[in-house]
Amino acid sequence: MQAAVSARDGSGDGHPAPTTIGGRSFRWGERTFVMGVLNVTPDSFSQDGLLSKDPAGAAPAEPAASPADPIARAVSLARAMVEDGADLLDIGGESTRPGHTPLDAAAERARVVPVVAAVRAALPAIPISIDTTKPDVAEAGLAAGADLLNDVWATAPDGDLARVAAAHGVPLILMHNRLEPRYTTLMPEILADLQAAIQRALDAGVHEYDLIVDPGFGFGKTPAHNVELLRNLAALRLLGRPILLGTSRKSTLGRILDLPVGERLEGTLATTALGIASGVDLVRVHDVRANVRVARVSDAVIRGTWSPEGAATGGQP
Repeated sequence: MQAAVSARDGSGDGHPAPTTIGGRSFRWGERTFVMGVLNVTPDSFSQDGLLSKDPAGAAPAEPAASPADPIARAVSLARAMVEDGADLLDIGGESTRPGHTPLDAAAERARVVPVVAAVRAALPAIPISIDTTKPDVAEAGLAAGADLLNDVWATAPDGDLARVAAAHGVPLILMHNRLEPRYTTLMPEILADLQAAIQRALDAGVHEYDLIVDPGFGFGKTPAHNVELLRNLAALRLLGRPILLGTSRKSTLGRILDLPVGERLEGTLATTALGIASGVDLVRVHDVRANVRVARVSDAVIRGTWSPEGAATGGQP
């Protein structure tokens, strides 16, 4: 497979050029960025859906609103994630878990657009991603204040979301996915599928520096495939684009640990550290504070972002 020829920042460090998301410049390679997840669903696999009766992980609703109000829950959780260090937020209205109930575009818009608008009003400076596969929902989400499109079916041949991203001049996350987890050689096929998605996006008019790739941990892959993917994440650097990793609370971690979804934090944190060691640029997570702390320590070791000179010292050697 021929690697992508990517836009560089001219620093000679091999990292992709910065991407501007919602007016903020993300300088790849300087540190790891953390994306907080807001699921406006009743049936999220991670048990944090804001339309469920009592979503796990949701922050308390703001005093002026009903605890049952998903918009108030979303704003409260968004505020908490930003306070905990989230660099951007990802809002989605349709579950992607196996066996989920599909939504039509109108129903998905009704779920996510008010939340995007409310979070944008409450947190005007935070970049917002809209997680959808539907062009109509993407258009409505951007109109409501989103800054980035997250396409979990970017490896499908249509490229509809790429055309929306190009028309609005916004960045696009291209995630790997397949209907069936069938591979002859896993990593070369993932790279080839993502390279084809990159090319479709470029052909649609998306600028290369606006493209981010996601290998699709847990999507169209068996648990064995997911572990192999984690072991070989560094190969994604061949694509020349920033890498997003989304392992948070996923079933492969539950299989490894033999634990339910609510007890997979430590497993998620392990993959965050391993991903950063392999060159991941963003992590998409539910538990922001813990992952931010892991990212900071990992960056200190891997990227050299910390120096003991001038740092506060505690009582331990």
